[in-house]
Amino acid sequence: MAAVIPPLGSYQHVQETKENLDWAELVTIDLTTFNTPEGKKELAKQLIKAIREKGFFYVKGFDIPQEKVDRQFALGKQFYELPLEVKQQYTPEGLEQGQFNGYVPAGRRIIDPESGIRDKTEIYNIPKFTPDFKHNHHPVIQDRLGEVEEFAKSLHNKVLDPLYELLALALELPADYFTKIHSYEPKSEDHFRYMKYGKRSAEENAKIKAWSFGHTDLGSFTLLFRQPVAALQIKDPLTDEWKWVKPQDATITVNSCDALNFLTGGYVRSTIHRVTVPPKDQQHVDRLGLLYFSRPHNDVVLKTITESPVLQREGYTQNDFEKTGNPVPTMEQWTFSKQAWQRSRKNDPKHYTATILPGWQEKIYDKELESVIKNQQAQQISVA
Repeated sequence: MAAVIPPLGSYQHVQETKENLDWAELVTIDLTTFNTPEGKKELAKQLIKAIREKGFFYVKGFDIPQEKVDRQFALGKQFYELPLEVKQQYTPEGLEQGQFNGYVPAGRRIIDPESGIRDKTEIYNIPKFTPDFKHNHHPVIQDRLGEVEEFAKSLHNKVLDPLYELLALALELPADYFTKIHSYEPKSEDHFRYMKYGKRSAEENAKIKAWSFGHTDLGSFTLLFRQPVAALQIKDPLTDEWKWVKPQDATITVNSCDALNFLTGGYVRSTIHRVTVPPKDQQHVDRLGLLYFSRPHNDVVLKTITESPVLQREGYTQNDFEKTGNPVPTMEQWTFSKQAWQRSRKNDPKHYTATILPGWQEKIYDKELESVIKNQQAQQISVA
């Protein structure tokens, strides 16, 4: 007899923090003006300024009702309430080799090298709804898969496509330049994600420097809806300081990522960000997020777009692979190389600065982590 799936019910967001945090000043792109030539031109200017100076921005006016957003929060919450042994049935084989669709359990990473405390981060990735991918989910999700598909596709069509057109306009490229290499049907590793950071005790939070250390995302744009739990921080490119990213009502938080950095020869930033310990008045709740990771088609070679007049004028004509004379990877090669590095992360100082592909070495972005690793290296030398 099939299990009865309970109704989702309503989803209640937590109260915003009352702490006075050092918030980042980010641009908001209002897509309600996208359909006029003047509005589109102004939005393109706003977008390129935002992703060159900060790399993070907000989007609003994307015509997705809040009720549908809250339905997805409720669905993610219900999935994570399942017993661990049930969720683990949906863990993909080959996590260490970079596979990522399905359930990724918590506890795979050491997030505090000094104490050995591990992450409490659970991930559930849902690939694109195309013939390239199978969809085998727990009934909590499978029974509502049409709703999930509609929501994921609406993010692609109503948010990402306009952003890619604006980016092309800003770089003086044909309007469909980026939408062509990010179109939905061809194979790419786009995915929709439910992500949960589990709450911790005050004692654990006092020891931990961050729930996830500074990193960049490997695709083009990442879209994020989240509970109003303050924890996301960006490293301000102009001041090198960590700033809190404030949750905004009826918006999506967006960041630019590695693939756009490669395609523009570094003109577009791949933004450094992390998830840190929330303020004390929000540490009693889990932090749940809905994300969409947008990536170019798997066969796209990540070489600099030299046909852009803007990039030519500004002198951004080679990315890191091209500058070093190494082969430029396809998006598929880059995706699984970086995912394999992320999934196999060990408490080893050498791992944090590993060469992912010839021409690209990872970096440490947190002074706190850098200090800990230097101490570890000194201890290893002393023992040797």
